[in-house]
Amino acid sequence: MAHALLGLQDVSLGYERRAVVEHISFTVGRGEFLALLGPNGAGKTTLLRGILGLLPVLAGQIDYGFDRATSPPGYVPQRETLDPIFPLTVREVVLMGTYARLAPWQPVRRRQRQLAADCLVQVGLEDLAGQPFWALSGGQKQRVLIARGLAVEPSILLLDEPTAGVDPGASSAIMELIAQLNRDQGL
Repeated sequence: MAHALLGLQDVSLGYERRAVVEHISFTVGRGEFLALLGPNGAGKTTLLRGILGLLPVLAGQIDYGFDRATSPPGYVPQRETLDPIFPLTVREVVLMGTYARLAPWQPVRRRQRQLAADCLVQVGLEDLAGQPFWALSGGQKQRVLIARGLAVEPSILLLDEPTAGVDPGASSAIMELIAQLNRDQGL
């Protein structure tokens, strides 16, 4: 698997030892852009959870061309529903992405704050940094989640239906952002 960031070899994943996806094999090289297409319930989210290490591999093997402990993958879920009772700002949601590289009990420092600000600039939402996350539109929330994924400083960025539930204009802007991240950063 020379130069591959990710390699799946005959992988089966599922829940409670029952396979949901089986016999999956592919590689993703540095700078490649790969899309997984399938109907609802086909196992796309299960596959991403397995790649992230959140589900055990039932069969086969997943190889990583990076150290997941020191450089975890960036991940953007389908949608994040943060309860408005927790009044997190856009800045605080993005800052969460920097926690992946902090040692336990290590405080957030200037570097992490600057990284979060830079990630908001990349997604074009720096002006909304102080706004409550729950008050944003669906497209804005997705771009904030992309910024959070970028704040991990990943080698690979995994996105689970990043345009689900957003209007066509926002969907187009999100896809252009993803293409730009691929072109500019090789994600």
